[in-house]
Formats: sequence, C-alpha cells, structure tokens
Amino acid sequence: MGIFNEIDFVRNEIEDIANVEKKPSGGIRSFGSRIGYAISLGLKENEIFFFGLLQWAAIGIGYLLWVQIFDWLPNETMGGVFGSDEGSTADWIFLAWSLACVGAVAFPVGILTGCMGAAHFLHKQGRESTIATCFKLVLPQSWPLWSFHWIDGLITVRQILERLPKKDDESTLGEKAWGEASYYAWKLAVAGVLPGIVTGNSLIQSGKNSVIFVKENFLEVAKLRAGYSILCWIVGIGAFVGAILFLAFSDLGPKGDETYTIALWAGIPIAVAVSVVMLLLRPIYVLALCDLYSDHLARRGEVVNPS
Repeated sequence: MGIFNEIDFVRNEIEDIANVEKKPSGGIRSFGSRIGYAISLGLKENEIFFFGLLQWAAIGIGYLLWVQIFDWLPNETMGGVFGSDEGSTADWIFLAWSLACVGAVAFPVGILTGCMGAAHFLHKQGRESTIATCFKLVLPQSWPLWSFHWIDGLITVRQILERLPKKDDESTLGEKAWGEASYYAWKLAVAGVLPGIVTGNSLIQSGKNSVIFVKENFLEVAKLRAGYSILCWIVGIGAFVGAILFLAFSDLGPKGDETYTIALWAGIPIAVAVSVVMLLLRPIYVLALCDLYSDHLARRGEVVNPS
C-alpha cells in the first residue's frame, strides 16, 4: 500500500531512540492509574462505551466474513495455503480476501475510535459530547482514520499470525525478536496519530506530530503502551487456550476437522477476548493517550479547537 510507505517514517524515527525495543517496568501500574479517569469520563459520557460496543460488533462481523473463505475453498486447498510459500492461486485469493476484510472492518473501527477521542477533547473544552456531536467532529476525517486503521490493522493481524505456532517454522529466535521489536516500535511511534487526526490534521501531519509527541513524552507513552500490550497479551493467551479447550472438549463444538467449522467455532472465545479489549482496555488506552496528547499540546502552547 502506497500510503503505508508514506507513514512508515514514524517507525523509523522512533527506532532511532536507544533501547526503544525494551518495555519499561511499571507499565501495568501506569495503565491502571488511568482507569479512574477513563471510567469517570465514561460514566459522564456514556457514548464512549457505546462506541466500544459498536467496535466489538464490527470486528465480530468482520471475523464472520473472513472465515467464509474457508467454506469457499476446499479444505485440502486451505491446508496448502498455510503450509506453502509458493504463491498459488489459493494463496492470492486468501490474501486478497483477508486484505478486504481488514479494510472493511478498519472503517467503522477507525470512525468509532475517533469518536472516543472526540468525546475526550469535547469534554476537555467543556462542550457537549453526544453521539451526534462526536460523529460530526470525526466524519470529515474519515479518510485518514480509515487509512491509518487499515494499515495498523494489517500490521496487527500479521503479527498475531506470526505469533501462532506453526509446523516446520524455520524462523530463528533473532528473527522473531526483531519482528516483535519492529512491531512494538510501530505501535509506540503511532501513539499520537489518532489524537492528531481527531484534532484536524492529515494522516501524514499526524504522523509527524506523533513522532514529536512520543519523543517528548517517551517514558509516559512507553509505560502506557507496555501496560496495554501486557494486558492484551494476557487476554489473547486466554482466548487461545480457551479456543483449544473449547474445540477439544466441548460437545457443542465442531464435528470433524474442516477448517471452516473449526475457525467458525473458534470465534466464540475470540469474541469474548475481543469484548474485554474493546469494552474495557481499548477505551482506557485511547482516552489516556488523548489525555497525554492534550497535556502535550498545552505545554507547547498549542490550542486544540476541533470543529
């Protein structure tokens, strides 16, 4: 994607920081310290958790769309997709469908995440925050929000797939470590992109602003990201183990070894895990980032005036 090449500079800028790949201690404590503000704002502005619920629903629908590819292609063909690097027709069909599904989900997730950020900035300015006002603020920024979340979604999905156990995995520990470090650097670097877009900037300008934001608030941002990542890891591992146990021991689970049936039923524990992230962890993280970003702009004497 051409737009990815334009925004990837943020990762390159952050990778220059010494020991950026090392997650600082105290991440969960830093994340936990933000829970009070997020819940307090959520109770005042109930639409925040409504946006989280809609995000969860969008991801669930997207997952159901994605697993259809396993039903369309023969079971033995899908086995070849996961076990071959030759670039067969099935590989390209699978890749194209995966890109399309991530892109389809990225639009509502981007808009709804932007609405969470909008609720924060409106509240900070003492302005009324409603579902309508948040959408009015965010919809003009649909394209940069969609582009960013599509890119970020692809990077996230790829990294999740890389972490899953594989047959005949020839990747070295060094290669896996580099992949994790690069992924973490990306997530850290784009921490200020969402609040930058919500406050009226283009994707590229938001990327530039994000680099400044992260460098000037590195420890706080790194701790917040580390805490969020660790908690997401815990939830993700729980979902993975839950899926295995569910599929192995539940009488309600799939019968046979068809990939489509297994993937469909695996969506149940995955949906539970995603609900925890989207209804609790992600709102806290987004609101905390926006709060840090507001303080950052205030220190620089910049006025936020979303309209």
